[in-house]
Amino acid sequence: MGHAKTSYVCLPCRASYKQPYPGDHERRCPRCGEGLVHVGSAFAAPRRRDDEGWRVLTVLVNAGIRFHRNCCGGPGYRPRTLREVRERMSYAERTGEPIARALVRPELP
Repeated sequence: MGHAKTSYVCLPCRASYKQPYPGDHERRCPRCGEGLVHVGSAFAAPRRRDDEGWRVLTVLVNAGIRFHRNCCGGPGYRPRTLREVRERMSYAERTGEPIARALVRPELP
């Protein structure tokens, strides 16, 4: 039986790849040769021409947020628009909450 596949993404190329996850060895983008980022098995890539979606994804990935399945419900809340990202980053700045935690919070108080 083979390994389950998980998603890797190249942010400069706006490309995602499903590959087996047998361990933590570095993977390279077949287009540009840059390192791929492991984003998890519950990842759904935006369309290549979706500028806003890729900008949001870049913020999430750079904040260390990934898309792994939790027991039954998928990866949980993730912002989809730049407006949501800005609101959550503003909230994090005001309250001192870590940015990564503010970005995945289901609702802001």
